[in-house]
Amino acid sequence: MVTALITHPDCLGHVTPPGHPEQVARLEAVLAALKPLPLLRVKAPLAADDDLLRAHPPEHVAAIRAAAPVSGWKALDADTYMSAGSLAAAYRAVGAVLRGVDMVLGGEAANAFAAIRPPGHHAERTTAMGFCLFGSVAVGARHALDHHGLDRVAIIDFDVHHGNGTQDLVEEDPRILYCSTHQMPLYPDTGFAHETGADGNVLNVPLPEGAGSRAFRQAMTQAVLPKIDAFAPDLILISAGFDAHRADPLAGLMLETADFDWVTRQICDLADRHCKGRVVSALEGGYDLTALAASAAAHVSVLEERGR
Repeated sequence: MVTALITHPDCLGHVTPPGHPEQVARLEAVLAALKPLPLLRVKAPLAADDDLLRAHPPEHVAAIRAAAPVSGWKALDADTYMSAGSLAAAYRAVGAVLRGVDMVLGGEAANAFAAIRPPGHHAERTTAMGFCLFGSVAVGARHALDHHGLDRVAIIDFDVHHGNGTQDLVEEDPRILYCSTHQMPLYPDTGFAHETGADGNVLNVPLPEGAGSRAFRQAMTQAVLPKIDAFAPDLILISAGFDAHRADPLAGLMLETADFDWVTRQICDLADRHCKGRVVSALEGGYDLTALAASAAAHVSVLEERGR
């Protein structure tokens, strides 16, 4: 078996204003770092509106389509912009996750990594925010459940920022477990430990600034991994943000590149135990280009090793 790398040139067409941290160079750096790996390279399809409607209401999809500019930029909030290429990029981003789910559940790949922009885990049901337009991973989870007939899907989010969007999209669905480690206080100022979802299907483990590797690994081994183990998912999805790295300019959780290797191995162990190794990961944050490239390469190298 192989690891699928799913991306599309359209994801480079999402152009943000000069100086914006969520820039084209992020994806270019990730793809360059992954170039030496023996991955099955797949072009992401465009998601269909019906796919998006698994998580977002029609008015949100219509609003994003209507906001797309012909030229220049359209500001959706103080941090979130659309350019002429952003709509296609967002549809490809969701499509990449869906293609990864289809490939892994269909036996075409052991696991998959969606190298995509824009990210998705801050997009709420009716609100684009935090650089995100659509909840790509949440849509992927619903696709796995509704289209492939799975019973339980777990999402693990180790981006340094809480995935408020993903939580908003899945917290009422007991078929989906959402687990997040994140720095707090930090944007978007959500993800408190008392937020547990409608059926105990949300686990938030906030960590203080400067927590470092030891606290992160402890949070995983004592809280997140046991929660997923008890849930016994049929598929694990990862919101793979690498902005918890010590070099990242937007946060201060102070992780090392080796932590992303370690946590990926722990997730793969759970996947081997419960769901035949089936893991689909999607790029979220990470804003120091060197750290992002190294961390993404460490993450995907483990997927490739475990997928052989």
